[in-house]
Amino acid sequence: MFEFLLKGGLLMWPIVLCSVTSVAIILERVIHFCRVRVKIPNISSRVKSLLQGGKSGEALKLCESGNDPISHVLAIGIHIRRRSLEEKERIIARAGSRVIRQLDKNLRGLAIIGNIAPLLGLLGTVAGMIRAFMKIQELGGKVDASVLAGGIWEALITTAAGLSVAIPALVAYHYFEGRVDNIASQMKDAASELIELELPEKDRGI
Repeated sequence: MFEFLLKGGLLMWPIVLCSVTSVAIILERVIHFCRVRVKIPNISSRVKSLLQGGKSGEALKLCESGNDPISHVLAIGIHIRRRSLEEKERIIARAGSRVIRQLDKNLRGLAIIGNIAPLLGLLGTVAGMIRAFMKIQELGGKVDASVLAGGIWEALITTAAGLSVAIPALVAYHYFEGRVDNIASQMKDAASELIELELPEKDRGI
């Protein structure tokens, strides 16, 4: 395997670095998204029911028992439930932006790797083809077909390596972006319902 990498030339090493980096990012994001998974089914409707029943303390405890973005935003909304509509919208929007930034962390790195890895591979192939044709010129065009074929497949190694790194990186990037968009939509819906919720006159709890 090591000899195979060496045949690809110096540009194989940046591609290998991209591969290691993308694997690290993917594993880190998988672990993070597993941690922020909503553990309480229908938490938004349950919190809404508790608040309508004047049980804000129980609603807050329910939100704090979760370790997901939706619970976090709902907990903030409960704390500020007595403030003006404009204040609630501003505070919740700011909290939601912080959560989205945490979810988006390192995803841009995956996108960059997905874009540059094929270009590095193509550059390596072009450089290898240039070397192959320079060799043909040095030999005065008298080159055996097998020798020429060997030079070409060695040049194509970097393109194959670049694509092998880029494809999984881009697939993972779009998957995680879909997860982020889904969570953002759920947070927006949950926050809107909480902001528009009419609380009872006697709000027991906190």
